[in-house]
Amino acid sequence: MPACSLPEMEQETPRPATPRGKLKVFLGYAAGVGKTYQMLVEARALKKEGRDVVIGYFEPHGRKETIAQTEGLEFIPRRAYEYRGGSFEEMDTDAVIARRPDVAAVDEFAHTNAPGAERLKRWQDVMAILDAGIDVLTSLNVQHIESLNDQVWHVTGIRVRETVPDWVVGDADEVVMVDVTPRALLHRLERGVVYAPEKAASALENFFTESNLTALRELALRQTAHQIEERREDLRLPQPVKSTQPLRPERILIWLTAHPSTAMLIRRGRRVADYLNSSCTAVYVKSAGDQAAIDRHLSFCRNLKIESASIESNDPAKAVANYARENGITQIYVTRNAPDVQKLVQLAKDIQVTIVAERKR
Repeated sequence: MPACSLPEMEQETPRPATPRGKLKVFLGYAAGVGKTYQMLVEARALKKEGRDVVIGYFEPHGRKETIAQTEGLEFIPRRAYEYRGGSFEEMDTDAVIARRPDVAAVDEFAHTNAPGAERLKRWQDVMAILDAGIDVLTSLNVQHIESLNDQVWHVTGIRVRETVPDWVVGDADEVVMVDVTPRALLHRLERGVVYAPEKAASALENFFTESNLTALRELALRQTAHQIEERREDLRLPQPVKSTQPLRPERILIWLTAHPSTAMLIRRGRRVADYLNSSCTAVYVKSAGDQAAIDRHLSFCRNLKIESASIESNDPAKAVANYARENGITQIYVTRNAPDVQKLVQLAKDIQVTIVAERKR
């Protein structure tokens, strides 16, 4: 019987993974500085270069010069959601992904979607678009960066409710600050370029004061400078350490309690960790306290990519000090409302303990 060979099984060649899209953020310090305008100028320039560009979402606000920059660009139709008798239009993220352009321009990065949308925040929609391999241009004001929330409230008296986690902005491939002087912005507002006359008058009396705008502009400048410095550090080659003793890396611990000021503490710890390029861990001691409040703080930590751990102990201050020492913590952040704060200071003399007081206006 002649020998025969079985046909070789055809092996399917694995498809290469789609490279993630690049994110470019146009950062400003207030409405009207020209973030969206500059975003659209960039979109038009990319189209002129031959890139396939669409507008995923655009909020015109009646600004004629900005609206004019959308000419010649394809709009992806919005998706409507019905809620409590009203109709709300949001970006149709699935339609943007299905269209598969090279670049999508998405306005108002920090926006909260209408109830019924697949994702709570627009920045989460943008993450989905980036994961599909599509580049995104977007706009953001500095007051919407989560860790700056308390500073913005202290300066302006306004608590910003729509925020973007710092890691989202930190992961952007490029952040461009769109800047005008506060005086020039106020002139725009007075001329009706930013808002309609009645809304402009209200804004001038409240948020758009020269002192507020100056402080917010300084925050935006610092944020941009910080991100530029981080990118420089990423590009630098590691230098040999001359000392025979290895440098001790900074490790930050946040002591979570049920007190409302803990939210402020989490923002502070996250921001310091980002500046120091260090790890950040949140610890809470299990007790008979308000677990619902603790759970809210833990959810907030997860949103900011802060690891968490729990400790069981009848002596919270001692437990936190021991945990910090066992895990190589170099800095502990705690509110003055935490139990036995002074005892913690005494027990952790070899660790920097920062007691953060909640600012009062």
